[in-house]
Amino acid sequence: MKKLIFLIVLLAFSIGNSQILDPVTWTTSVEKLSETEYVLVSKASIEKGWHLYSQTVPEDGPIPTTFVYDDSEGTFKITGNTSEEAGHTVDDPVFEMKIKFFENTATFKQKIKVEKGVTSITGFVEFMVCDDTRCLPPKEVDLVFNISEDKTASNTIGVSIDSATKPKSKNSNKGLWSIFFIAFLSGFAALLTPCVFPMIPMTVSFFTKQSKSKAAGIKNAIIYGISIIVIYVLLGTAVTGVFGADALNALATNVWFNIIFFLLLVIFAVSFLGAFEIMLPNSWANRVDSQANQGGLIGIFFMALALAIVSFSCTGPIVGTLLVEAASKGGLAPIIGMLGFSLAIALPFGLFAAFPGWLNSLPKSGGWLNTVKVVLGFLELALAFKFLSQADLVLQAHLLEREVFLAIWIAIFGALAFYLFGKIQLPHDSPLTHISVGRLSLGLVVLSFTIYMIPGLWGAPLNLISAFPPPLEYSESPYGVGYSKLGTPLDLDSHEGLPQGAHLLAPHDILAFNDYDKGLAYAKEVGKPVMIDFTGWACVNCRKMEQNVWPKPKILNILKNEVVLISLYVDDKRPLEDHEVTDSKLKPGKKLKYIGQKWSELQTLKYKANSQPFYVLMGHDEQNLLEPVAYTPDADEYYAWLKEGVSKFK
Repeated sequence: MKKLIFLIVLLAFSIGNSQILDPVTWTTSVEKLSETEYVLVSKASIEKGWHLYSQTVPEDGPIPTTFVYDDSEGTFKITGNTSEEAGHTVDDPVFEMKIKFFENTATFKQKIKVEKGVTSITGFVEFMVCDDTRCLPPKEVDLVFNISEDKTASNTIGVSIDSATKPKSKNSNKGLWSIFFIAFLSGFAALLTPCVFPMIPMTVSFFTKQSKSKAAGIKNAIIYGISIIVIYVLLGTAVTGVFGADALNALATNVWFNIIFFLLLVIFAVSFLGAFEIMLPNSWANRVDSQANQGGLIGIFFMALALAIVSFSCTGPIVGTLLVEAASKGGLAPIIGMLGFSLAIALPFGLFAAFPGWLNSLPKSGGWLNTVKVVLGFLELALAFKFLSQADLVLQAHLLEREVFLAIWIAIFGALAFYLFGKIQLPHDSPLTHISVGRLSLGLVVLSFTIYMIPGLWGAPLNLISAFPPPLEYSESPYGVGYSKLGTPLDLDSHEGLPQGAHLLAPHDILAFNDYDKGLAYAKEVGKPVMIDFTGWACVNCRKMEQNVWPKPKILNILKNEVVLISLYVDDKRPLEDHEVTDSKLKPGKKLKYIGQKWSELQTLKYKANSQPFYVLMGHDEQNLLEPVAYTPDADEYYAWLKEGVSKFK
């Protein structure tokens, strides 16, 4: 019964979705074993990002891949079962069970015995494919196996209908590049800490002196740098393997996850500021050092591992922050992040080994290295409050509203500016008789940034940091200090003169609903199309859209006058009314108890997507006017999408 419900939902999706997706192409061939024995080979070519399920899945899971061979005429006999490759077995987050699936390609083989004169065998395969955000309805594809004396040429079946309709991964690629760039900058920052920087001349000098020739010294230093990259990439791979490609992504809106990470970042920050040092056990370093004395490639690798362990007190907090940030985005992000981080650390060793004369131009170790460490500590402390803010937003506790958050950041960056100007001394700081031009310049930049944030206390949008503070409407004064029109968006009953269940979304004054049924009813009443905004309180990209894209005059005009906006928060932890509590269709046996769970399941079931923001334009029949879109920072592109949808409705 549960599987039947799931199939009905998938069928409804396929009818209502105008995009033609056909991510699996089947080819058949035949392997000859003897005059009467053959192997029927069915190979699935699967587009990147999609996966095909195994022939065996647990009960109440997805539709398994099933092969049927037409032996009704009795001209051949099936020997054994259809075999398949090893595939991947993972904990599926949607079905909450271990499921085996295939990516890229999958080959299935069936052994048969035939009678003389048989030239072909027919059959079909029934299968279902999913990606990380949606599943397609089950599909049947006919199979034809040509029997001949030799191996037959492969027969291609089920070619994609229209390549122009294939989903693009542009945003995914952009996300990975941004992770790489941020990780590279973080690695460069770690390079300038007291634990790592002094190692550059020491290590390069060691390789050049111990090597028989300059070429050998360069080669060893390059191998040393590559070993550093391998160690950190293996760390990123381990995180991806242990937690799964998207497991931490599901934790991004989890209250306890955000609180725990807030506490971790505070500990990291206090460590960087000089209160104590976070170090791995000395026994680890001693064991690794003993292995490094072996010489050769193994010895060089263990020297790199020793660097990673010894420098942990400086690199550990940065690596930990990067890994959680990257893993929360899912997929290959942790691996890409560690590649960028380690590349920044490894590059100097290879470059200075190739050009040892450059070592003379390196600044001498000194108090400036501790200054770098302290600056990183202030940045870690500021970042910590981003995670505490997300927990507060999800709980809707209103303990860390926009003004409070900005006040904390102004205090942190203000203190950093005073530190850079030499007005504050911390442990491990060297006596400061004067400040350098570089330190003065950085202090001026930080002071300017601090002053820039101050107007945010009175309602300024602060577009430069829109992804970090709570949204404008989540504040004591959504319209600015000293002026409040209609209160916060959740005070629905206080909005006199507005439709039932509506509120004005500050500060743009967009009429919005937080209830699907009430918003749809109002849209029918006024004769306007509906724009569903699947959003989240802890959704960074949602805030960027609302504060950077929506205020554009031509876009704001459509949102205020030509559509009815329904904002559905998928991480809203407020409980549903008793009569609204229902059984989950995605997770049999579980109840939907919170408002956010209700909207999250609606998005997953109806639109086969689970990321935010996600925008849908639909008519009064609840059918899409055009393909939904996700995060679209290009205002012109977003406007064109809105305009096309409104035109189709009219």
